[in-house]
Amino acid sequence: MDAELEKNWEQVLKKLEPVFGPDLDAQAVLFIIGVQELGKGHREFSKDEKLDVMHIAICTVLAPYGYYEYEGMDTEGWPHWKPTAKLPSLKPAQQAQLMKQAVIDYFTARDKEN
Repeated sequence: MDAELEKNWEQVLKKLEPVFGPDLDAQAVLFIIGVQELGKGHREFSKDEKLDVMHIAICTVLAPYGYYEYEGMDTEGWPHWKPTAKLPSLKPAQQAQLMKQAVIDYFTARDKEN
């Protein structure tokens, strides 16, 4: 894996650790992003809702890459996205790298906003 990517990924994990604890993996970080973007605060989610929260996160972090476009909120306050480009066929390691970079970019953009 690219050393710079790994260094930046570790910085994201260190930033989240004081609130969410150690040993976060990419799935956990995506879930955190999804909950944040949903904007309903911490609560219990059903199994289906957890999948929806993960989908929110994936769409959010991949939107700047041109893969998704935000459509708006539904009547229950859940955001919806539409695919705008086909995701490339990637090997699992490449897919993990893409998601890590997208998460890094997400947090970098949020830091610039604040």
